[in-house]
Amino acid sequence: MVDGPIGFIGTGNIGTPMAANLILAGYELHVYDLDPTRCEALLELGAELGGSPRELAESCSLLMTSLPGPPEVEEVLLGAEGILKGASPGAIYVDLSTNLPSVVSRLAAAAADAGVTMLDAPVSGGVAGAEEATLAVMVGGDEAAFEQCRPLFEAIGENVFYMGASGQGALVKLINNQVSLSARQVVVEALVLARKAGLDPAKAHAVMAVSSAGPHVGRSERLLAREFDAPTFTLQLAAKDLGLAQQVARDAGAPAPLAAAAFDALVRALGRGYGGLGTDATTLVYEEGAGLDPAMGDERAP
Repeated sequence: MVDGPIGFIGTGNIGTPMAANLILAGYELHVYDLDPTRCEALLELGAELGGSPRELAESCSLLMTSLPGPPEVEEVLLGAEGILKGASPGAIYVDLSTNLPSVVSRLAAAAADAGVTMLDAPVSGGVAGAEEATLAVMVGGDEAAFEQCRPLFEAIGENVFYMGASGQGALVKLINNQVSLSARQVVVEALVLARKAGLDPAKAHAVMAVSSAGPHVGRSERLLAREFDAPTFTLQLAAKDLGLAQQVARDAGAPAPLAAAAFDALVRALGRGYGGLGTDATTLVYEEGAGLDPAMGDERAP
């Protein structure tokens, strides 16, 4: 059971619909983002705007963050105007971001020193899942705190998992993203191969969709239409997530050569300036390597 207002920090593409679903579930929210205009939709739903993470922590005993990555989470928790500067002992802090398990463990220890319990609770399902409250939520940390927060997780997701100790939620999120992002690069590579070999990629996709490759080639409409702009999840964020998964693999001493190859494709696309496009924009890099015109898909003249 959660009493009093909830502080929600980070109202981006996924944070905003998650926060909105909490409001619709009957919770009182105090919200903050570096760009206050990103909070406007939530203010219209009845949220109250705060001036800093510290200010939210002074008025809320439960804080949630949805942020780009480890540096932002660390700053929001430990910074001069961070959560721990305003939180009272007994508060709970829930990080919904994608993070490194090692960073989570360190931040959870710092929070515990201040009497604050931290849960790592990354989510999966994208913007559509956030809007429809169908996300998968994977939680690590104190089990009693998890049970206390369960109604919040169920307000934003259909599949809620308690994974165990601090950092385990972050770990399984990176493992999940390692699979999804790496597999996606195989699909991109295959469709470029089809084009290079003289086969219409759309026809190749139609066959794969009803064959053994079917489970891996879904949601390819924008890829086939070469619509790489206006993404809800950018190539830059994908590279960040897969890079974190690579770091976890190195730390654990687990080989991950296929994920490393997919990460290399993302990094090469970043180097071409495609970071703000969708993840499938690696198509342009594969086409370049195949000697194809990225604009038309035709083989370049020698």
